[in-house]
Amino acid sequence: MRPTAFLDRDGVLNELVREPGSGVAESPLEVDHVRLIPGAAAAAAGLARAGFMLVCVSNQPAAAKGNASVVKLRAIHEQVIALLAKEGVTFAAWRLCLHHPLGVVPELTKQCTCRKPAPGMLLDVAAELGVDLASSWMVGDTDADVAAGHAAGCRTLLIQNPDSFHKRLQVTSADLVAESLAQGAQKMTLHQLETFVKN
Repeated sequence: MRPTAFLDRDGVLNELVREPGSGVAESPLEVDHVRLIPGAAAAAAGLARAGFMLVCVSNQPAAAKGNASVVKLRAIHEQVIALLAKEGVTFAAWRLCLHHPLGVVPELTKQCTCRKPAPGMLLDVAAELGVDLASSWMVGDTDADVAAGHAAGCRTLLIQNPDSFHKRLQVTSADLVAESLAQGAQKMTLHQLETFVKN
């Protein structure tokens, strides 16, 4: 049973991209728009060195909404993986939820158990890889990430990315709060060390 760092993707590992019309920052919809957040890869590597298994769990509803094809979303995701690999960071598992309850593509439109704030992706990985959920963390930049972590029985870290401000109610129940994954990884590692000493 291993402690795991469940990391959201967009806004935690890679940068969000502002939509041309609304100006709202969302997931990248083009491969050449994918950029890692400075320091994110090094922070993820630090978590791995501290004993955390790395897992990414990400809502990707653009195909369900008709804004991108599943093929395009997978190509974007492969680019994230490739950029992280260049920095020497590998993940034990990746989970993407392609569903949305208000989608326009029938096969992707449903109320599923994997889309955060539901904990389905975390529970699926935990069952497959033997994750110790009680000593694991869900790290994300939205209220949905925090809620999914709590529902799975994990500790939670909220990354206060200013570009995803619209996805937070500013009344967080997260165990820890940080401005970036780099800062959050330090807090998580210190928290784990303090817990180990107490026990």
